[in-house]
Amino acid sequence: MESDILSAAISALDIVTTPERMLFLIVGILLGLVVAVLPGIGGIAGLSLLLPFTFDMDPFSAFAVMMGLGSVIATGDLIPAILFGVPGGVGSAATVLDGFPMARRGEAGRALGAGYFASILGGLFGALILAISVPVMRPVVMLFGSPEMLALCVFGLSLVASLSGSSPLKGLAAASLGVLFACIGDDPQTGTLRWTFDSLYLWDGMPISPVALGLFAIPELADIAIARTSIVAKDIYRATAKSQWEGTRDVLKNWWLMIRCSAIGSGLGAMPGLGASVIDWIAYGHAVRTEKNPENFGSGDVRGVIASESSNNAKEGGALIPTIAFGVPGSASMALILGAFLIHGIVPGPDMLTKHLDVTYSLMWSVAFANVIGGGICIVFSNQIAKIALLRYGILLPPVLAVTFVGAYAGSASWGDIFVTIGFGIFAWIMKRFGWPRPPMVLGFVLGGLIERYMFISVERYQSEFLSRPIVFFMLVFTIWGIALPIWRKYRREIAAGRPKRHLKKAEFTPQTGMSLAFIAIFLFAIVTAIPWEFGARLVPLAFATAGLLCTLGYMIMTMFFTPRMVAKADPVSGQVTFKPTTELLVDLKSEFGDMEGREVYRRFAVYLGWLLLFVAAGYVVGLLPAMLVFMLLYMRYGGGESWSLTLKVAAPIFAIWYGLFHHLLHLPWPPSLIGDFFPALRSTYWLSLF
Repeated sequence: MESDILSAAISALDIVTTPERMLFLIVGILLGLVVAVLPGIGGIAGLSLLLPFTFDMDPFSAFAVMMGLGSVIATGDLIPAILFGVPGGVGSAATVLDGFPMARRGEAGRALGAGYFASILGGLFGALILAISVPVMRPVVMLFGSPEMLALCVFGLSLVASLSGSSPLKGLAAASLGVLFACIGDDPQTGTLRWTFDSLYLWDGMPISPVALGLFAIPELADIAIARTSIVAKDIYRATAKSQWEGTRDVLKNWWLMIRCSAIGSGLGAMPGLGASVIDWIAYGHAVRTEKNPENFGSGDVRGVIASESSNNAKEGGALIPTIAFGVPGSASMALILGAFLIHGIVPGPDMLTKHLDVTYSLMWSVAFANVIGGGICIVFSNQIAKIALLRYGILLPPVLAVTFVGAYAGSASWGDIFVTIGFGIFAWIMKRFGWPRPPMVLGFVLGGLIERYMFISVERYQSEFLSRPIVFFMLVFTIWGIALPIWRKYRREIAAGRPKRHLKKAEFTPQTGMSLAFIAIFLFAIVTAIPWEFGARLVPLAFATAGLLCTLGYMIMTMFFTPRMVAKADPVSGQVTFKPTTELLVDLKSEFGDMEGREVYRRFAVYLGWLLLFVAAGYVVGLLPAMLVFMLLYMRYGGGESWSLTLKVAAPIFAIWYGLFHHLLHLPWPPSLIGDFFPALRSTYWLSLF
């Protein structure tokens, strides 16, 4: 058996390295990098575009071009995540937390270098896991049924305590709210319409792309618009080869973290249904929970970039395991790879481990080469890419905002996606100002559907007995231990250092209390409206609304009736530890916007919202794609104060590229506009069917 595997691996290497197939691989890599830098578009659109062109290829060439594209999506996603604070895809959302702060303080080159190198090593690790798991993949994957998958999802949610800064209760409340948002729509078990408010758009729930872009892209772009400066000032800009090498050294220095997170990415990637939107958060939470000085995460710690990016790329190799062994796609992109299998007459299953071992290992080699070549291309051009952060906000912001909205629209090709993005963006900006964590909310959202599916099956089939299954019991114990141990260690450490105890105080109503009351109102509304539903429809909503309510009440009581929690602050020079109260009432605006008054900050945010609504209005009148051009022209000229000459020089070529990409290559179905209703002849011409 071992000799057959070795000979198949060598044969596959010989096939993949032929000039023709390497050319197809490089074409796929370049297309993947282009698609990756567009927020919200992701690898699904790119693979969907490629699939029809693979019909007349031989299987090895077809898989080379598709795996080339799919393998580098996560690598390219980190470019907008680090430079703009806009996740290129849902799998790079965790990279924003530390990558964007690093870029803002002039360390874009270091962040990009660390991200690229971690991506390369993570991708190679995933390919290695695929190679060595071929003989043993079937029995391992078969061990996980619905109860085990539920326990795995609960473990993922337990990481919110690590993603919530100084207040785990706020994180648990935000995660519970994210699960409730995931429950919106037609309940798959009973057909009950939950919180759709007579909107057809909400029947199918909200796609992840507009939610993720709303939670992370809109608030970060709002801060750039409010500050009215470049992402990074020229006097602190550093994206040289030396700074990239510094990021590479960071990965080598944290090699054990990279290996652990790559293993998490590969292992969870092999679990069908989890997907990229969960894996990076679980790896990031693991890093926060296990690394020293976890308080540095979220403010520009390179370890956060390493954890997220290594797991992102490693997942591709893991996702191929159930696709090959069972014909069960490990992710949405793997569903398209599965389609390519069937197109070329290759049926996934036992034959992939016997008759078609050469095909299996050609996929492994394609993943490995794609990660090395794609990461190498990014490293070579990293300095040029990072210079985007030096652009004035009036030039940078309009194109990024416009493509963010198109990326959101690609979620379900509905105007509802745009409104969800704006709505979540406003809510997320308020959460950011009040110090409420956003990562737990998006983690709850992406896990909500999985939790509901696995909980319903587990309860209906096993009742409470599923809790006694060995893997479930072990994972739940590990979850509790993982939550309690870091909190207990930190408490003991701070008490030993002389941290003052908290005391009762006179009740005090603060803006933070008002935010807590808003959360409480939402949870109470969810409980009251969910009670009349059938058991299957109300099981998860009631459980998480109650949990969120209790967490929010606990947090509100602690902030109203107890003195602020004291946290240790170490002096970077002397190392002396002092204790200061947590700044949980409001985020210090001066740390974000200098000496700008709070009233001016909120006024500029209102102006920013006005520009967003202008984009939506223009889309209704002239169509979404032409609105991108209108928005860029008006914002650059009047919002950014640029000259008409420069505005036209920048906007015209960008729009031409978008027109060719979105209309002619991706074939996005544009929504109807008023001008199209008045002049229906426009829609009969393909070149003008934008309206």
